[in-house]
Amino acid sequence: MFKRRDLLLAAAGGLLALGGRSAGGAERVEPLVNDDGLYTQPWFMHSFLDLQEDLAEAADNGKRLAVIWEQKGCPYCKEMHLVNFADPEINAYVRDNFEILQLNIHGLRETVDFDGEVLDERSMARRWGIRFTPTVHFFPADPEVAAGQVGIEIEVARMPGYFKPPHFLAMFRYVREKAYEEKDFRAFLKRQQAS
Repeated sequence: MFKRRDLLLAAAGGLLALGGRSAGGAERVEPLVNDDGLYTQPWFMHSFLDLQEDLAEAADNGKRLAVIWEQKGCPYCKEMHLVNFADPEINAYVRDNFEILQLNIHGLRETVDFDGEVLDERSMARRWGIRFTPTVHFFPADPEVAAGQVGIEIEVARMPGYFKPPHFLAMFRYVREKAYEEKDFRAFLKRQQAS
């Protein structure tokens, strides 16, 4: 049985473009530009924008769900794609451990929040308190925890704005390792830098 993600990925098949080599010799991953003018990754989640469904799918795949808010013309969004996601180590870690749903802060696509409320993207952005891009929300691993809740109320971590590659990767590790259950991100970073 095909999952909706498999069907959508098959339709988009072969879109991964590889460019120059990184310092370690691995191929750098080049982003695409979608119909909204946003830089994107071909492995980002293709979704019907029902967040409870997306969280359940991520959990079924043994991954965590993250929502990235972006907008056309955002220089830091572009940098996130051309620098952070282009790094093979970062790209592989995020791709292997997360399902990423990209939303447009000014978008008009209908989305369904975890509580069932149907809103367009820009209304969802206001509801979740998005002030600038990129912003990344991370959600609980267990879909049952999220059911009936508003996204902003159940986020386990938030990346407010652009983080340089080492901190960007550290935030994804922070969430994957569930370090947020014991310490804040700054304490996690200090521990990472000390080791």
